[in-house]
Amino acid sequence: MLLRVSGSCKYHPVMDVPEIEEHLKEMFDCALTYHGYTNYLRDYEMVIYQSVDPNPKYGLTPRHLRFLFRICPEAATVSLVRPDVWARSLDDALILQRNVTRESLGFVWGVNCQILYPGATLVADSSKAGLWTERIGIPFHEVRVIGNTQEIAVIFSELLVEEIDPGYTPYQVESTGVPEMYESRAKIPLPPREQ
Repeated sequence: MLLRVSGSCKYHPVMDVPEIEEHLKEMFDCALTYHGYTNYLRDYEMVIYQSVDPNPKYGLTPRHLRFLFRICPEAATVSLVRPDVWARSLDDALILQRNVTRESLGFVWGVNCQILYPGATLVADSSKAGLWTERIGIPFHEVRVIGNTQEIAVIFSELLVEEIDPGYTPYQVESTGVPEMYESRAKIPLPPREQ
């Protein structure tokens, strides 16, 4: 069931294309620690960790950034791990290990991140973004994010970037959340099974 919000739908792009491209440069050679749709399922988020040169004269500190790709009708992820490495990387012990990958032993999933290299780029004249622009009536863009483990393509309309604090949680299981309340009221009791 879809709920209609009263009032007109307002669209205000937050950034223009040069600003988006400038922010995407911040993803270069960083660790992507999380990506996926938000719990409300409209926007797509990526959380990156930027490490910095430890030289104190530059005054830089490591930080976590959240890239929120707003109004995202399409996102696709493809593994870049070679099939022969996948075949050696099926053991669940590899999700617990924290050491770096040795391809002879398999891919160590337990590093819990991927390095974004070459990083993120805006796709010029994207046919997919053009299709969504035509369908919905607002401008869309396509970004490709490439790391050492996955290639992620996201179609979006707006980009928000913010620094987040340690402890940020994209999703938390709750016994009294919206899905739990909805589902508890939506189930139709089934009759008992005949023996």
